[in-house]
Amino acid sequence: MRLVTLNCNGIRAADKKGLRDFLTSLAADIVCFQEVRATTDQIPTWANQPQSFWLPAVKNGYSGVGVVTQHAVQRVRTGIGDPQVDEEGRVQRLDFKDWTLINAYFPSGSAGEHRQNAKYHFLNKFDQYIRHVMAEQPRLLVCGDFNIAHHPIDLKNWKSNQTTSGFLPEERQWLTDFSSLGFVDVVRRLAGSETAVYSWWSQRAGSRQRDVGWRLDYQWASPDLAAGATAFQIPREPVFSDHAPVVVDYQWS
Repeated sequence: MRLVTLNCNGIRAADKKGLRDFLTSLAADIVCFQEVRATTDQIPTWANQPQSFWLPAVKNGYSGVGVVTQHAVQRVRTGIGDPQVDEEGRVQRLDFKDWTLINAYFPSGSAGEHRQNAKYHFLNKFDQYIRHVMAEQPRLLVCGDFNIAHHPIDLKNWKSNQTTSGFLPEERQWLTDFSSLGFVDVVRRLAGSETAVYSWWSQRAGSRQRDVGWRLDYQWASPDLAAGATAFQIPREPVFSDHAPVVVDYQWS
């Protein structure tokens, strides 16, 4: 199974840049989108198929997540039960035959203190939510844009960004605590602890070309699912947004 997660920074804009052809070339089984920025009726026709599921934000042109899958879904649930979070269209849950997928778009705190506080609120509520889901289904894969770089290896200029949203000590500790629930950072396991891999680059000063980036997009899996991960890729080209797709291949018995 090939699973892709991508913050597309507007699926309509990404569509105009050739997203459909790229995903076709990947032959992905499941694609998780974040920052869709579209209502369901605005989703490109090729992506709005019977096995696609969309959760737009209440605010037009903002946030939103979606999943397109080739695998039969038994149940879809949206939101985490918190109005402040759910009106922004950030979390959806898909239950397959014997495992569960969570597609999540974590808030960014870079717009100021009010958004950083909203991010901390989300982290607290998501922690409660994921513990509840784990009690129902321990075979979990959680993917999406977490808007947090976990370790210094996960961003190029970590020393100068220690007081920057996305690399704050409280955010990084949250990810450590999240992983301690039993989740495996699949890409880090495949890449190795000393290999720098990034999934987001500033649009300024040729950051992508120089690979001055951050790793903000993840696939976290319960140990049994993570053990089936065989390969990953984070292609910097073609460019659909300031993020790149995170592609992981799994082989499960």
